[in-house]
Amino acid sequence: MKQKKIVTFGELLLRFSKNDHLRLTQGDMFTSKYGGSEANVAVSLATLGDHVEYVTRLPDTPVGRAGVMRLQELGVGCHHVLFGGQRIGTYYFEPAAGMRSAKVVYDRAFSACSELKPGMIPWHDILRDASVLHVSGITGAISRSSLDATIEALDIADEMGVKVSYDINYRKNLWRYEGANPHETLGLFLSRCDMMFGDAIEFEWLCQRKQPPFTATDTLFEMQMDEYLEWFEDLHRQFPRCKKWLMGMRNMVASSRHLLTALLYTATDNGNYKLLKAPINDINGVVDPSGVGDAFMAGLLHAVQAFPDDDQLQLNYSLAASTLKNTIPGDFNLATDEEIKEIL
Repeated sequence: MKQKKIVTFGELLLRFSKNDHLRLTQGDMFTSKYGGSEANVAVSLATLGDHVEYVTRLPDTPVGRAGVMRLQELGVGCHHVLFGGQRIGTYYFEPAAGMRSAKVVYDRAFSACSELKPGMIPWHDILRDASVLHVSGITGAISRSSLDATIEALDIADEMGVKVSYDINYRKNLWRYEGANPHETLGLFLSRCDMMFGDAIEFEWLCQRKQPPFTATDTLFEMQMDEYLEWFEDLHRQFPRCKKWLMGMRNMVASSRHLLTALLYTATDNGNYKLLKAPINDINGVVDPSGVGDAFMAGLLHAVQAFPDDDQLQLNYSLAASTLKNTIPGDFNLATDEEIKEIL
């Protein structure tokens, strides 16, 4: 039986950074890599052996075409990428070092993807034989027309019976267009999704409620599960369609040492629920934390299909995928299914 495809939709970006932990104000040479949240999810799924299709809009230039070629090299289907507009969105990344935090500078205004409008993408054709459509809050942030195009995609997915997965991906600095209302918009996305991911800070922002502190300095840290359960129950009452809520948590002891864990709240139509916790992974030797949340989401999407009746394994698999991403330079998680299972 042919595997149903997973479709991801969002903006492909070109990332510029300096080598050897130089600041953006130092040195003369930039290195570049392609990335972007929904593309990162697509690459991770393709690496895990899933049938995945990526949808975006890029300029019909060598830079835009090269981005598609890179994704295709990694096994991502790009049959429905649109070409048009003048430029690809970019961002400049300065990695953390010691006590210095990471820095991101966006340059995405008037990008090809930000100029998407409803009616430009043939969603009925794309979502035929799809099991899941994955989106993130970023497409609602970059422009009003991109927001409208995303809502169109979600409504057509609902009409066709395609499940929706959603990453909160709240980026404060992106919400610049007139009338932008991130809290309301991301709530609209959440009301249309079946499974979602966010880190604890994004959950805190979404529900306007302080998170229980995650201050782990070793793997023996005790989670405040009762408080987290109240948090998830409140959210599920507001957004009853969503049945799987994955929350990632990280404590950065140093730029190269992170404590990482996650929780998974699962609800059923008959009112049952459960809240599961993953182990705490002590990652000593972080190489690049970019795309860690996308690795979480891809891990969950893969695990839901691979282990449909084992929520704990779905959660642990997602954490293992995200843990490995910390060791891989660039935005893409190139960890294989075998490597992830080895560290479960």
